[in-house]
Amino acid sequence: MTRTSDGGLTSGCLRVDQGLAGKCDQKQLAAIREIISAHDDDHYSRGWGLPRQQFNWTCYAFYGGDIRELAVSWLLDQLAEIARIPASDEDGDRVRGLFLASHEVDGTSEWQIREGRVLISPADERHRYLDA
Repeated sequence: MTRTSDGGLTSGCLRVDQGLAGKCDQKQLAAIREIISAHDDDHYSRGWGLPRQQFNWTCYAFYGGDIRELAVSWLLDQLAEIARIPASDEDGDRVRGLFLASHEVDGTSEWQIREGRVLISPADERHRYLDA
């Protein structure tokens, strides 16, 4: 987690859960890749990290980088689209995730990706050390 003097941010990860067969839900990961690709700006989009190939049961997508305050909506728009990815199996598992976003004036906030949306709230006190 790093901050810049002009309102930098963030790091976090998204979790895409496994299906009933014990396989990682490739449909959701493919949808995440499409969303990221559609928003590629050849700058901030370089902060996304996705696995080169699947291993074990769960796929993850990560974002880490400093973002100018004017571009925060660029990331939030992607996260909102990702949150709306429907479940692709009978389990009903949707994409879930947690981001901690740090702002030098507003402090750290928590961006929860769950239930088909992005919920933003002040971060828990235990994360205050990130504001130092």
